[in-house]
Amino acid sequence: MGDTLLIHLNNMTTIKKRINISVSKELDETLERLAKRDQMPQATKAEHLLRLALELEEDEVLNDIASVRDRKGSKIVSHASAWR
Repeated sequence: MGDTLLIHLNNMTTIKKRINISVSKELDETLERLAKRDQMPQATKAEHLLRLALELEEDEVLNDIASVRDRKGSKIVSHASAWR
């Protein structure tokens, strides 16, 4: 039977939604070490790492969009024109 790690994610500033995820023993041990190193609860560290992962995911999507737009022959718009 797998271990279950409880993670708290910010839903609102005063209310946190709880989600349950199953993680391997190795991941649980790593998360526990990182939380101890940073002197924070394991759930807080998990939320922080999840937030970073989501930011990286967003960066990949935005990079894909920019790559499509940044092609030879694409129309170039000046910064001043774009922000009028």
